[in-house]
Amino acid sequence: MTRFTGRWTPDHRAESVWQYLSFDVPEGCPGLRVTLDHDRSHGSAGVLDLGLVDPVGWRGWSGGARDRVELGRDWSTPGYLERGLPAGEWQVVLGLHRLPASGLAWVVTVEETAVTRPDADAAEGPGPVALSERAPRRRLPAVDGFEWLAGDCHAHTHHSDGILSVDALAALAAGAGLDFLWVTDHNTTSHHSFLGDAGRRHGISLLPGQEVTTADGHANAFGDIGWVDFRRPAREWASEVERRGGLLSVNHPVAGDCAWRHVLPEPAQLAEVWHWPWTDLADGGPLAWWAAAGHPVPVGGSDWHRPAHGAAPGSPTTWVACADGDVLGGMAAGRTAISAGRDAPVLLHVGDEWVAVDADGAMLVCTDGRRTPVRGDLQRFTGHDGPHLLERSDRTVVSVAA
Repeated sequence: MTRFTGRWTPDHRAESVWQYLSFDVPEGCPGLRVTLDHDRSHGSAGVLDLGLVDPVGWRGWSGGARDRVELGRDWSTPGYLERGLPAGEWQVVLGLHRLPASGLAWVVTVEETAVTRPDADAAEGPGPVALSERAPRRRLPAVDGFEWLAGDCHAHTHHSDGILSVDALAALAAGAGLDFLWVTDHNTTSHHSFLGDAGRRHGISLLPGQEVTTADGHANAFGDIGWVDFRRPAREWASEVERRGGLLSVNHPVAGDCAWRHVLPEPAQLAEVWHWPWTDLADGGPLAWWAAAGHPVPVGGSDWHRPAHGAAPGSPTTWVACADGDVLGGMAAGRTAISAGRDAPVLLHVGDEWVAVDADGAMLVCTDGRRTPVRGDLQRFTGHDGPHLLERSDRTVVSVAA
């Protein structure tokens, strides 16, 4: 067993948020157990994040969600890639997320020991999760060759700080009537290899993403583009995601201590304008940020973690006009709309028209402040440029459209 001890202070964090503890893994190692211990008592104000690097590269991340990681020859704790136990130099990665002024004592132990795969209900795979009954797809007006798919751009599994397996999350999202779900665990791609099978089992497109997560803001990297190094400056995330053919979206830009504080050399291409805690839909903060940022392509996210978290998958719902089911391509082209839910009133940009669906009594609002009443369950408007909203008479937001 290897044991590391120390005390991190704000001075250490000022030098580097990331600290590394090196250890060697021999040939034939049966398994590893890495444990982090520090004071988590109420008022200690200390949060340490945990991750691992192996001789191949980035292995995985727990953030502050776990204090123990196990890796075997054919299994890893969710959040960590399954690629055996290569011999050589490994590193424990500690993120000094939050430290009290007095510092924070810590202990890390690394044990070479056989580890046991957990029961099926705690691991990935079909397990006990029943197939969901899907609601009929909501058919919305679209340009020929395209269809509007209902989805959610932000959700987590037990590969980061969610509680469900990929399969269980797929069942939940399919049962909510969604056509697609971006699964965006924090600073890891270990969930990606499970998405295809789970999506096929439940009849939903589970799409690979990563929530690039730092103390100064979060961003979703969308696409099958591999892992994005969150330890690098945000400008490098943006350029690397673009180079690999993905999309980067600024997440919950005005969300308290998770608000966006990074500076990008170019405006973000997408932004999570509607994030689940935006329950006071007359609060103009998210819309003010959106306007100040130059109206990047709007998307919405439930940021689903667990049933008690506050929002089900699809709350809000992001609609993407897709050709041949290409959600990433539709988002890249800016063909998006957001509604409070899958069956809620929605505003769509269809060719040269704006179409308000199930929004009788709402107002169509242009970025220049013009307002036009909506009459009936389906009304078409022309002659308006730029992003639009649907609002109620009390200025409560009903739908957002690019």
